[in-house]
Amino acid sequence: MDIKPITRPSKALVEAVREVGAATASATLAHMGLRNCFIQGPTPFTPGKCIAGPAVTLQMMPKREDMFEEGEYADVEKQLHRHVLYQVSEGDVVVVDARGDMSSGIFGDMMSTYFKGLKGAGMVIDGCVRDWGKIQQLDIPMWLRGVTPNYHAQTNIMPYAVNVTVACGNVTVVPGDIIVADDDGAVCVPVALAEEMVDKAHKDHGWEEFSREKLLAGESLKRYYPLHKDAYPEYEAWLKAKSK
Repeated sequence: MDIKPITRPSKALVEAVREVGAATASATLAHMGLRNCFIQGPTPFTPGKCIAGPAVTLQMMPKREDMFEEGEYADVEKQLHRHVLYQVSEGDVVVVDARGDMSSGIFGDMMSTYFKGLKGAGMVIDGCVRDWGKIQQLDIPMWLRGVTPNYHAQTNIMPYAVNVTVACGNVTVVPGDIIVADDDGAVCVPVALAEEMVDKAHKDHGWEEFSREKLLAGESLKRYYPLHKDAYPEYEAWLKAKSK
């Protein structure tokens, strides 16, 4: 079984992407020419989490019994949803193209427990998990379409490939791309553009904390969002005062 390991970006770059957040990353990538990097469908099932990490991918395909007819525990090493977890290192994000299927629980309690032990950052699944009551206790950040009592290949789909380019939530995800996910959803940041995205995000959105303070004080929306050029001296003075 030929599964290629991913190339991981530096932890500093991953953390910088996490600090930017999903909404700003999405908007900044759009300004850079990538119209939509938002993984549509999976929603935050563990509210309040904010993660970023390199993508380890699993591709599911429509079930074909001549290619995959084993039950839940027969010939387990043929079940590639196990092998994607074998590729996980601390801080990775498992991204599953589950075709939006709502009747297959890609991972359950035991597989998720293993992922927790590996210290993975989280999971983005265009589909479901099972054993949700027990998985919730693990406190793994997860972005999902839903939950189901069925196991991964019980009905319509089967695990097909690991660490290949996948279409997750109508977004192309390349293994090693940086996934940033929070309460706004999950966004795929192409690793080759990540550093530029972070720099541009700080340049284009660095004034937002200052503007937020002004708006909360009842100041002018026209002047402070987006920050009008005439207000930049105020912003620069605010930055200088903060740095003291």
